[in-house]
Amino acid sequence: MSTRQPFLNETYGGYQHRQIPQEDEELTHVGPGTPGGEYLRRYWQPVIYSHELTDLPVRIRILGEDLVVFRDLSGHVGVMELHCPHRGTSLEYGLVSENGIRCCYHGWLFDVDGKILDTPGEPPDSTLKDRLYQGAYPAEEHFGAVFVYMGPRGTVPPFPNFDSWSRPGYRILAGPRYDYPCNWLQIAENAMDPAHTAFLHTIVSGAQFTSEFGVLPKEDYIETPLGMAYIATRRVGDNVWVRMVETISPNMHQVSPIWEDGRNEHGFSGSMVTRWMVPRDDHNTMQLEFRHISEVGDDIPKTPQWWSDGVMIPGQMPEGASNEQRQRQPGDFDAQVGQRSIARHGLEHLATTDRGVTLFRQDIRRGIQAVKEGREPDGLLIQEGEIIPTYANNTVVRSPAAPSEDEDDILIKDIGRKLAEEYVNNPPSTGR
Repeated sequence: MSTRQPFLNETYGGYQHRQIPQEDEELTHVGPGTPGGEYLRRYWQPVIYSHELTDLPVRIRILGEDLVVFRDLSGHVGVMELHCPHRGTSLEYGLVSENGIRCCYHGWLFDVDGKILDTPGEPPDSTLKDRLYQGAYPAEEHFGAVFVYMGPRGTVPPFPNFDSWSRPGYRILAGPRYDYPCNWLQIAENAMDPAHTAFLHTIVSGAQFTSEFGVLPKEDYIETPLGMAYIATRRVGDNVWVRMVETISPNMHQVSPIWEDGRNEHGFSGSMVTRWMVPRDDHNTMQLEFRHISEVGDDIPKTPQWWSDGVMIPGQMPEGASNEQRQRQPGDFDAQVGQRSIARHGLEHLATTDRGVTLFRQDIRRGIQAVKEGREPDGLLIQEGEIIPTYANNTVVRSPAAPSEDEDDILIKDIGRKLAEEYVNNPPSTGR
């Protein structure tokens, strides 16, 4: 089957446009052994919030693998293959023990690293438990969530210490979670599409953020040591509002505050949230977020109370809305899930405003190719203990409009570019 439909250049041409091309498997497939899946497995991935771990194990699906997560009675977290290696019973029904988890069927006991500690019923001289292991993955808890590394042994990177996570006067709030019945890529690449904030979130659905988002921004993009960022620059009266949102390869975002209106001058604001788009499988994704909550009360503009209360972001999920309500005020969920469970790139006709999407896909392909060739992908975080600068922010500067609209477009885009380059070359580093 062709990977792209013909370019339709006549009216009522649906008959010529019926074949649906295959998905771009290199970018969208995430299971074991797939190029994209092996790439994603080179990074720490959050898989569950810590408060969800009780005295019962939790079954999850991550990167096409069925796993069980638990916290044993000694406080250690385990993430391992769902099925017991003895007779295949699901450890979802296992007994959380002092050390590890015990299968409900015949009592085999597994430590969090997969070592078998006990095989009831086996003779005393049996060496089975000394020779056989249950599949397990390294797990760590940070900022109210369990992170897992699902890559090869010996390639485990240190957990990254982003400056936005150690920001003076701020705390981290883990949650909520957003579940999407679609592929991870079409959610992740949304972060590099600043044009949709003007149309989807403002013009179509009303001001889901602030009304100033309704101004279509001048777009630019910049590479960072961790991935890339968009530069969306808008004029608001005599001010120029420069907004940067960044992707940290492969599936992490930092988003600048959405309550900005560009009306008051201020410097680098930092991000409001860190997000991961974690694939459950090719057709399902969960988005886990970590909100940056100001506790000092003087951030500009001030963090709203609803953000501290954990209310879902407007324009993201249906939140119980009827289908008619979603048709009248669609959000990100509707736009992204509406691309099919796996978007078909062969049906797209990318335009000028899609440059960020194209650059993001190229970045993912470079990472996939690096892993194929046995190299570490660019941006892989290997500096243990070092504070890692991030770049998502809003900045508002005073700059009266140029004499003509064309000149002003050049002026504000130049202001955005210069600010972004200065931030990347000399990071403000909100964590210091």
